Amino acid sequence: MSGTFVRSTLILTIATLISKILGSVFRIPLQNIAGDEVLGIFTLVYPVYMTALILSVAGIPIAISQLISKARVENDQEEIRNIFVTSSILAVLFGLFSFSLLTGLSEQLAQLLGGPKTRLSIIIVSITLLIAPYMAIYRGFFQGHENMEPTAFSQVIEQLIRVALVIIIAYYTVNMDFSNEIVAGGVMVGSSIGALLSLVYLRYLFQKSPFKPYSEIKYSLKDFKTTSRKILKVSLPICVGALTMALLNVVDSLSIPFSLKMAGGEGTEINYQYGLYGRGLSLVQIATVFSTSIVLPLIPLISKHLTQKEFDTTNKVIVKSQNLAHLFSWPAAIGLLALALPLNLGLFTDLNGSLVLALIGLSSVFTSLTVLGTGILQGLEESKIAAWIIVFGALMKVLLNFIFIQLYGLVGAAISTLIIYILLWLTNAYFIWKQTKVKLVTRETFVHLGSSILMGLVIGIPTLLFNIQGWDRINALLYSFGAAGIGAVIYIFMVIMFKGISTEELIRIPGANRLIRKKSRN
Repeated sequence: MSGTFVRSTLILTIATLISKILGSVFRIPLQNIAGDEVLGIFTLVYPVYMTALILSVAGIPIAISQLISKARVENDQEEIRNIFVTSSILAVLFGLFSFSLLTGLSEQLAQLLGGPKTRLSIIIVSITLLIAPYMAIYRGFFQGHENMEPTAFSQVIEQLIRVALVIIIAYYTVNMDFSNEIVAGGVMVGSSIGALLSLVYLRYLFQKSPFKPYSEIKYSLKDFKTTSRKILKVSLPICVGALTMALLNVVDSLSIPFSLKMAGGEGTEINYQYGLYGRGLSLVQIATVFSTSIVLPLIPLISKHLTQKEFDTTNKVIVKSQNLAHLFSWPAAIGLLALALPLNLGLFTDLNGSLVLALIGLSSVFTSLTVLGTGILQGLEESKIAAWIIVFGALMKVLLNFIFIQLYGLVGAAISTLIIYILLWLTNAYFIWKQTKVKLVTRETFVHLGSSILMGLVIGIPTLLFNIQGWDRINALLYSFGAAGIGAVIYIFMVIMFKGISTEELIRIPGANRLIRKKSRN
């Protein structure tokens, strides 16, 4: 695996970790300031916005990163220029269409999402669709040149601004005694302003970039028609694949309120219940950070090796990316499961929905592997298969939500999430194996799993023996962070002792190289 890829992955992992932490942690003060109903409205509406955003971008950033990567191999500057200009036009058109559609159907969507209280949030957040698609084009352009820093830093800028405004607006509107509907709508303003400032930053980098495309041949309508067909042919299947989490979340936004209503719930109670469900989703975003980060540089890298017919190298990249995903995803998922009680109390003020949080936390490992598997299939130019797998998962999620919520209430939704992501992971793995013969699991996978289970038992069993209900938030947080630190030490020790990570991979971790050389001298 090339040094550029590892460096890109590290940069994106750090940036995405910061973004995910910000994007997850802000829900905690939002819930603390405004309550579970506002968090519920936010959690209901945001997946709908994300789905509209992904559709408005239509997979174009990932598609142009692939196409530019191939054009660079052939040193075709005119093609790179055509790809960039055409994708920019398409993104603006799709953004306008999605904005008009979301605002025009806001009343009907609000009814589907649990009531009229969600409508204002839908209208306000849809403004971001006028900005974000164009911003995403610049990210895809830099990714095609294997430069992940603009994407990384722009993500952090966007999230910092958004999170700061969410907390400020929530605090102000609650103190002004506005209704939950207005509070939830107000916090959505942060998304638009964050996206706008991120776009300004990317545009500035683009103007200074040595990669800025140039061709003496004038861009024409014929170029637009030819290149747009090429982009859409690649991007539309990627679009569906990119919907992995967003589409399944919007399926939850539509089907869980309906299923809860069928089980006897009412409007305000449903928003509150979905707020409890949203607690688990907040933490899952952190657990899936590595797989989300690795996918962006992975897709153009796989495409590049396939174009150069370097099939052995392609398989090695896939194997190592999967091993790294297992390395980070299993301890995060088992840790969330083991610490569900103190985390729930410490972060969200009470123990309500702890079982839901635990189950969703466990599902995060399969969520991570599903996101990675979808990205690998896209890199292998099997985007259509990846798209159909996601569509299948979404349909199954509707059915399982209805069945399990009738049986177990809100816990049934968490069970449904766990089952669906296991099925999606296995299905992705089968098609990856069919094309490359890359194994689903390796010896290292069992080391990661076994080490994570042992770590989970050590830090989780005490939570069942202590009277956590009698703790205050400070004690719960102290235990959670202390146990997480102890768990990390146990996991790292077990993984190194049983060789769950190769020396080559270990020395790429900052600081580890110096430690290994020191050990060798001794």
